Amino acid sequence: MPTVMIFHEVDDVDHWLQSPKRDEFFGSHGMTVRTFVDPDKTKRVGVIAEVPDMDTLQTALATEAAAEAMKHDGVRPDTIVMLVEP
Repeated sequence: MPTVMIFHEVDDVDHWLQSPKRDEFFGSHGMTVRTFVDPDKTKRVGVIAEVPDMDTLQTALATEAAAEAMKHDGVRPDTIVMLVEP
């Protein structure tokens, strides 16, 4: 099961933290996530995700449901960076 680090900026960190959309979205695709925030109080946040495989993750992220969840959570898509554990 690959481990992926995904970080990005959001409009409102508190809203992002409180939103159930992240767990709903990833959980519905058999993935688990742990959340992180920048301690310097910027708008940067991230997750470490355990994913079944990279194809499942890429396919899920390309869906309208992913776009809707990101919009709801205030994710700034142009700031997304993804790192994969080798």
